[in-house]
Amino acid sequence: MPDVPGRVRRSAIIAGVLLFLVLGLPACAGRQAGAEPAPGASGVAPPPETAYRGESIPAYDVVLTIGTDGVLYVRETITYDFDRAGEHGIVRHVPFRRGDRLYEVRGVSSSSSTGAPARVRTTRFLHDVQISIGDRHREVRGRQAYVIEYEVRRVFTPRADHDDLLWDAIGTNWDVPIGNAAVRVQAPVPLRHATCRAGAPGVTTRCLRDRDGPYAIDFVQNALAPHEGMRIRVRLPKHAIAVPPPRYVPPRWTGHWTGTAVLALGLAAVPLLARRPAPPRGTGAGLAAAGTLLVVADAGDDVAASGPWAFSLGDRCLAGLALMIVGAGIMCVRRTRSARYAADDRPGGLQLAGRDVN
Repeated sequence: MPDVPGRVRRSAIIAGVLLFLVLGLPACAGRQAGAEPAPGASGVAPPPETAYRGESIPAYDVVLTIGTDGVLYVRETITYDFDRAGEHGIVRHVPFRRGDRLYEVRGVSSSSSTGAPARVRTTRFLHDVQISIGDRHREVRGRQAYVIEYEVRRVFTPRADHDDLLWDAIGTNWDVPIGNAAVRVQAPVPLRHATCRAGAPGVTTRCLRDRDGPYAIDFVQNALAPHEGMRIRVRLPKHAIAVPPPRYVPPRWTGHWTGTAVLALGLAAVPLLARRPAPPRGTGAGLAAAGTLLVVADAGDDVAASGPWAFSLGDRCLAGLALMIVGAGIMCVRRTRSARYAADDRPGGLQLAGRDVN
């Protein structure tokens, strides 16, 4: 006879794991984004041995051009040494969400002066735009040069008497060391207040200033270890450029104790279904459908108000998840009990279970 409670417990465990992936990963991503959410190249999830194969970035040059229209124009020239290992290209992450602040990353293009495949593909994740450069069907080796160009809108923060720019020009999730890094900041007005800090999040040092001019400043830094970057801060006079108002979105988790309590009750109800008569299968399907509608409605409001990828987990979404879990549990219990009854009604089924095969 099938072990119905055991099957239900396994289903509850699977549902719990899926729920953790849905709720836990955005929260973890949000915490990382609040610290330093601009990962760099060498892939989203490179193999652990990447840093030990001799790969490195001998030179990383960035030009940040501040436009009078309030747009930050970025040009990155990356010299990447793949050593003797073959790779399909590089991946650069550019943040479009930092905490509750939302940026706009547009106009992404790429090229290579060394003839490496430079096809660009962009993918949006929870907080970053992943820029993949290369060819999935062709590997490259040795030293290659890539140029990435893109623009970032709504990146300036208006203050009472000035406008601020805070931007991580390199990112802090590179898995390989960077030999020589240089960041040039260009503006349409004289740059009197521009600084740079290099290093890992929380442990930084002042960058070296190479050349200063009235409208451009160069910062350089040598021997950056993996996960070390260069953060640029610029303060412009008020009305020097047009600064669109920043866009803010709710945090990923906006639920209160009521929504959290409903979700906890839904999880606790799943193991109890195996010990009591299960409601009709249609009830489970109805609960799952109602939960799906709540989740879609909650996410739809966020997207309609602040654009794609701005959804958050509110009380309606948490309640919807609870209904979906309970509904799926009811349908699972009904299905397993139907399988048990079918096995019991099968001719000779019970006799085969107790027959001595010897």
